Amino acid sequence: MKTVIVCASVSHGNTRRVADSMAETLDAKVVSPEQADPAELAAADLVGFGSGVFYSRLHPRLTDFAKALPAGRGRAFVFATSGLPELPLMPFARPLVRLLEAKGFEVEGSFSCRAFDTWAPFKLLGGINKQRPNAGDLAAARAFAGRLWDGRASAS
Repeated sequence: MKTVIVCASVSHGNTRRVADSMAETLDAKVVSPEQADPAELAAADLVGFGSGVFYSRLHPRLTDFAKALPAGRGRAFVFATSGLPELPLMPFARPLVRLLEAKGFEVEGSFSCRAFDTWAPFKLLGGINKQRPNAGDLAAARAFAGRLWDGRASAS
């Protein structure tokens, strides 16, 4: 199964670590939005889209890339890392999932975990979640990827 993961990891490398863990399980190539080739994504069996969370949203580099994709079909998943937990009524991934579905992707699940964060007020404290993503988070990311491989993923 050919898999490509498009990852915008900009602050501390947290999201890239999660992407790399998933890539191990899926034997996937990890690229930034700037490196991603829409033709390669169209030829892939599965495409992942992930970033850190900024002001309760995925990074604009990732969402702008997804907006620019041509309509097509295929399997996809979304993942995120964040300093703060998701609010139940405002999941981080929901806007991107809807965008990808409107483009014709079948989004098979989403994954998120906590991560080191030094956003403004937390910087004064030296950051929060200093040891995250940790081994347990990365194992959960690999398990999620394994469910994608098996075709039985869901939100986690």
